[in-house]
Amino acid sequence: MTHPFHPLCGREFELVTYRQNWGEDCVYFHDDQGQLRALSAGWTSIGAVDPFVAVSCGRSAFRTADLSELVALIAGLQEIGDA
Repeated sequence: MTHPFHPLCGREFELVTYRQNWGEDCVYFHDDQGQLRALSAGWTSIGAVDPFVAVSCGRSAFRTADLSELVALIAGLQEIGDA
């Protein structure tokens, strides 16, 4: 697990399978209780490195696209609150 904000960051799991679900690459593994779990492949070392992450070298906690989406979400919530 390589995603810095995931609670399992730094843990290693044995890959059960890798496949695409609903347009997203996913990895499957068994957790500590033996349950089959799925995660986005991008959150693991098996996924391709996000170009932003590679260029920023860990200097930025957020991607521009994620911040833009957050701004839109907040604006939408403000509109609901104003109604």
